[in-house]
Formats: sequence, C-alpha cells, structure tokens
Amino acid sequence: MANMSLEKIKMPEQKPDVRNKNFEEVALGYTAEMAVEEAQRCLNCKHKPCVSGCPVNVRIPEFIAEVAKSDFMAAYRVITSTNALPAVCGRVCPQESQCESKCVRGMKGEAVAIGRLERFVADWYMANCDEMPEKPESNGKKVAVVGSGPSSLACAGDLAKAGYEVTIFEAFHKAGGVLVYGIPEFRLPKAIVQKEIDKLSALGVNIMTNMVIGKVLSVDEIIEDMGFDAVFIGTGAGLPSFMNIPGEALVGVYSANEYLTRINLMKAYLSEYDTPIRKSKAVAVVGGGNVAMDAARCAKRLGAEKVYIVYRRSEKEMPARLEEIHHAKEEGIEFHLLRNPVRILDDGNGQACGIECLKMELGEPDASGRRSPVPVEGSNYVIDVDTVVMSIGTSPNPLIRSTTKGLETNRKGCLVVNEETNQTTREGVYAGGDAVTGAATVILAMGAGKKAAEAIDKYLKK
Repeated sequence: MANMSLEKIKMPEQKPDVRNKNFEEVALGYTAEMAVEEAQRCLNCKHKPCVSGCPVNVRIPEFIAEVAKSDFMAAYRVITSTNALPAVCGRVCPQESQCESKCVRGMKGEAVAIGRLERFVADWYMANCDEMPEKPESNGKKVAVVGSGPSSLACAGDLAKAGYEVTIFEAFHKAGGVLVYGIPEFRLPKAIVQKEIDKLSALGVNIMTNMVIGKVLSVDEIIEDMGFDAVFIGTGAGLPSFMNIPGEALVGVYSANEYLTRINLMKAYLSEYDTPIRKSKAVAVVGGGNVAMDAARCAKRLGAEKVYIVYRRSEKEMPARLEEIHHAKEEGIEFHLLRNPVRILDDGNGQACGIECLKMELGEPDASGRRSPVPVEGSNYVIDVDTVVMSIGTSPNPLIRSTTKGLETNRKGCLVVNEETNQTTREGVYAGGDAVTGAATVILAMGAGKKAAEAIDKYLKK
C-alpha cells in the first residue's frame, strides 16, 4: 500500500550537544521498518525523472520498489549495476539538488528520501552479506589510474570488471583520495571507504601508495617504459586557494585541505596518534561550502570553545548543502555572514590572534548568478581567534600537467578533455573528476570516471 505522507521518514541522529564532542557518525541510518515505509512513498513514475538527475544513472524506482518489498539484496544488485560506491554516495551526495530535485513527490511535499534509502541498502548489505567479488579473467590489456578518489575508483572498478589489469597510483599512504583526507569521520566513516577499496582489490586492482606521479614516475614513463595501454588521471583539485591578505603566513593559519588532512587521514582527533595540530580555543573558518562546514565542525569536536564561519555573502548564497549548514548551526557554530576578512592579526610572536573583517552588502548578481558582495566602508571589526582556516576553493595541482607531454589545461589549470569521451589532448590519456571540473561533488566525479572507463574500453578494442 502506497504511503502518501508529504514528509520523509526522519533520519535518526545523535543529539547536537553530544555529537559535537565526538567523531562518530551523526546520522544513524534507517531501520528496515523505516526504509520500507519510506520506499512506499515512491510512485514508481513511468518516466523516472529522478534517474535523469543522477550522474551515474542509478535505476532509482527499481531499487526502491525492491526495498518496499523488503528484498534488500535485490535492491543492492539494482543499485550496484551502475554505482560501485552506494554506501559513500548515500552519505555524501547532494541528492536534494540531483535525483531528489526531480522527484514528483517533491511537487507537493518532500521528495522521496532516495539518498537515505541508498545508504540503508548499502549498509544492510555490508552487515548481512558483504561478499567479495571474483577477479574476472584478464584480457591482457593494462590501464594505469592516477589518484584514488571517487572518479578513479569508479573508473578502476568498471575497467577491472571488464577484464583489464588495472594499477592505481596513489600519492598518499592510503587510498581513497578526498573520501579519506577530506570528508570527516562523522559524515563518512573510513571503514566504509576501506570496504569499497577492498572490493576493488578483490577484482584484481593493484593499488600502489606513496606514488607521487610527476615525481616518483611520470605519466610518460608509465606509458613508454611500463607498458600501460591507457592512463586515467583522477588526481582531484588539492591545491588550496588563499586570499592574499596580510597575516596568512602566521602560525595558526591553515588551508582547509591541510587542516582536514591532519584530522581525517592523519587521525589528529585520536589521542593515540601524534599528529601535530593546533588545539584552539577560538577558530574562524573562511568560506561557505561543504568543506568550510566540515572544517568548522571538526574544530568544534577538537575542543574549540568558539567556532565561526566567516562568509562574504548571505546564507541564501552559501554553496554548502542545507543539511550541513543545519547541522553546523545545531552544533554551536556561529555564522558571521556578509563579512569579508581583510587581515589576520599577529600577536607579536608570529602567531594568529584575530581576524579583521569588513561588513558587506549584496549588490548586483555576478557571472554565476549570485549577487556580488560590496564592502561597507568603515565597518571593520575584529574577531578574537587563535586559528584561521581558509576554505575558499581549490584547483588542480600543476605537477601532472607540468611533467607530461601533450596535456592541455584551461586558465584554471584544469585538464581539457573531450566532453563525450573524457580523453585529454593526448591520445590514450583520459581524465575526470575535479582534475577536469575543479572542485565538485563525489557523484559527478564518479560519473566522469565511469564515462572514461567506457571510452577506454572502446579505445583499447579498436
């Protein structure tokens, strides 16, 4: 029987005043009963508009129909026919602006909770089955994948299933890319990422860590000396941006990438790890995206008494997910909106002791459609902090393009690719994810990885 409730089944969560002191997962997931009840809200529309909003084309109504029948194994098989990382996507994808934004139920009420259902199915499978796949028979062709973030994992998985001998070259000591260094444990438990990587290994994917391509090896050497038939570049956008204001070189000023890498990948939040990180009393995070929310919420969990988000536009223009903003506010993060930093103060010993901000007001829309902030002269004020985290964007590291023949980039340093195949300007070399688009979402990166895998398969079968 259809469930015609206008509201989604609420997701159980840790209480805000409890979770802001630990790194355990905030959202606790649906029970089986909750999942079935929510799945029964799906109308199983004939034209399946939700699928068009998914970058990896998950067969959404089909898997939800199986959940509604309590056949969770069948639901898992439907999802994984196109999506290799459902436990990840169910947690970190912006479903509200993708699949759920197309849901017919959203016209008169809330959309079906597609992301929550995907997470439930993936978690159920891990808890009850979690079988490892078998390695397919090799076709004798070798493909190198540079980087091990979501685009690379998706590409490597699809190629391995097709019989290719795939080797991933990862710069860090652990595979997973942004999934392990960027997204905090309380949003995406690292054990889940590792399980997905273990499945790739079972498929025969060889993962080589501590391999900084461009230093240890070049792409040219991978092709010319090591005999790989094709290369996929999924190195992300890990080069942080700064504002170039006075004081950014002071002790206590971090890029969000460094701050989150120390916390997530290097386990600074665990007492048994001796990872250097500033134990702050007051932290200002500059920026309004998901990364800024992650940094601010981590700072609170590390013991900061005061944590501020400083953002030069209004909340309406914030690029962060509404859920992340909501969670941050619940956890005690203070928002200084329509504020732009102009300098970071020095305590006299080379350490940050405050951030001077200028009040802003919104003017005309800029090229992206957002209203441009205009300074209010003479409105300067200081926020007393001992740590500042800059989270104003990232771009691809130039190392790959500067050490590889024949790769063209655009003015932002992103690799230029064919939109249909994701082949770069060098034959046999493909790319996807943030290395091509700049910082974007996990699911968009995965979609690019899958598209590239399909194109590589066609290229190598010529």
